[in-house]
Amino acid sequence: MPTVPDQQDAPPPRPEPAAPGAFGARSSAPARPALLLGPLVLLFAFLTWQAAVDTPLRRADERLGKAVEGSRLPEGAAEFLSDLGSFAVAVPVLLAVAAYVSWRALRAGLPRWWVPPLAALVTMAAVPLLVVPVKEAVGRTGPPGMAGDGYYPSGHTATAAVAYGAAVLLLLPWLHNRYLRRELTIACLLLVTAVSFGLVRRGYHWPLDVAGSWCLSAALLLGLAALLRRNGPSAEVRVEVP
Repeated sequence: MPTVPDQQDAPPPRPEPAAPGAFGARSSAPARPALLLGPLVLLFAFLTWQAAVDTPLRRADERLGKAVEGSRLPEGAAEFLSDLGSFAVAVPVLLAVAAYVSWRALRAGLPRWWVPPLAALVTMAAVPLLVVPVKEAVGRTGPPGMAGDGYYPSGHTATAAVAYGAAVLLLLPWLHNRYLRRELTIACLLLVTAVSFGLVRRGYHWPLDVAGSWCLSAALLLGLAALLRRNGPSAEVRVEVP
């Protein structure tokens, strides 16, 4: 005669997935991008040291900068690309995306709708607080024709990377098409690369200046991505970087 298993021996019920649109729901997936934070900080420290003193890498960097400045890209195009990294262009883009995401979250009735946009704006505000002291401490002179010092790291590069990168991170959880998320991420990377190239082509910065800003910006965006994983519109939607 079959026996009825004891209720205590039955397997525990599987937890229900978090409902989409629940701010504060945490993803159980490990935040693997956070593992890159340490190497990025170390690389930024190394590049800062190389930019501060006369080293073979710094001399090679200056030779590369002069070679890029002599490239065939028209100066007008390079000026346009470098202007995309200005505060007046990049930050309004982030503000517009933050306003849009806030509106979407309010319409969805999310209780902590303000956390992601506020976190993105705080990340943006951290850029000058980090870049300006490093500029003053390193005091690197600019390419020929640029007066004064304080060119490392590049403020325009960091502004572009963090503003556009934070805007993409805010939008990704609201995009349900995987290919659209991937293409938006790739477009952001290409845009930041174009801004960086334009700055070097116009002779505003050395390549090492923009490389240092890449490391600093990536570290800031990794921190923002980790926070959005824990406070995004859905625990099931992850910030995916192809």
